[in-house]
Amino acid sequence: MVEGFAAQGARVAFIDRLDGAAFAAAVAGRTGAAVRALRADLRDVAALRAAAAEAAQAHGPVQILVAAAADDTRHATDAVTADFWDDNQAINLRHYFFAAQAVLPGMAAAGGGAIVLFSSISYMMGLGDYPSYVAANAGITALARGLAREWGGRGVRVNAIAPGWVMTERQRALWVTPEALAAHLARQCLPRELTPEEMVEPVLFLASRASRAMTGQVLVVDGGVVTTG
Repeated sequence: MVEGFAAQGARVAFIDRLDGAAFAAAVAGRTGAAVRALRADLRDVAALRAAAAEAAQAHGPVQILVAAAADDTRHATDAVTADFWDDNQAINLRHYFFAAQAVLPGMAAAGGGAIVLFSSISYMMGLGDYPSYVAANAGITALARGLAREWGGRGVRVNAIAPGWVMTERQRALWVTPEALAAHLARQCLPRELTPEEMVEPVLFLASRASRAMTGQVLVVDGGVVTTG
């Protein structure tokens, strides 16, 4: 995502728990864009707000927000504690709201902007084995629709993207088996593996004027597993 926006000439700031300075410098060197790495744990709302303020100070009012952090670790229903649930929701849902809250006033004051929230087709498929994650992703799409209604009059669009099973390094390391992959690809209309790079252009679309009449929508990018509309 960082490289995709930088390649379009955007001034980019991204938040990570780890030190992303070297990555930011590498992307800036390849693209010529201004890329700033910010470090924060998104579960810490004060740190999140401080990072958003630093981004605005460095690059001007935030006009595009992409919220994509998540943790899809599997967890059985009967093993979930209240502390696990709260922490999992803080990772998978709560920071989406507070990230939007942090940038919305400046975005509106600057004449508008676009917010793209990462959801998942997991809740559309009714998948088991990670109920907190599935609930959070249903909440993300509802949040997008609520914010779209509230802020549309001030020129702010809010949409969600719902990827399918994207073959990231994490997925391959933890859950991809030949059997599981074959079964999932059989459900896709496009029977091939989805790559992380293929999620970038749909986000660029939702962030750009090409989608200026779209808000409160969920764009499914899953190779044709679920249907909407």
